[in-house]
Amino acid sequence: MRWWWWIPLALFALFLGVAAYQLTQPKDEFIPSTMIGEPLPEFDLRPAAADRPGLSDAYFRDGTPKLLNIWASWCVPCIAEAPQLERLRQSGAEIVGVAIRDRPQDVAGFLARYGNPYSRIGADDLSEVQLGIGSSGVPETFVIDGQGRIIYQHIGDVRAEHVPLLLEKLREAQD
Repeated sequence: MRWWWWIPLALFALFLGVAAYQLTQPKDEFIPSTMIGEPLPEFDLRPAAADRPGLSDAYFRDGTPKLLNIWASWCVPCIAEAPQLERLRQSGAEIVGVAIRDRPQDVAGFLARYGNPYSRIGADDLSEVQLGIGSSGVPETFVIDGQGRIIYQHIGDVRAEHVPLLLEKLREAQD
């Protein structure tokens, strides 16, 4: 047999080796925002719910840290985090929401069924604010300091064990 007949077999073996190596590496499911430490981008969102005002970047520059929760009525993990957001609100955290690609009637139905911890909710129909702050999905929660800078990003739904950490990050953002 000629040596060049072995080239396809060697290439296939190399491919299998690279694939096997990649499968053994730890998987990073989350994409952290590159906006941590940066100011919020400019935005002005119409209200997503009839009983709450909309949201703009200027609202975050009043000297008070806030939680910015990216969510949607069609998001199943958003249902799971609803009780934890209420716990955060009851603990003194101001939570503002950005509803992603949602209809007002669906937002109202979600809030009626699972509670409304939000002081304001902006409608992000094209996910422009979501993408602008480096959010890769729903739900995500950001700690924003009183000058409108993104201090911390929590990827995924807020669970009971995350509540103390988020409250601590809010306190740190106040300093």
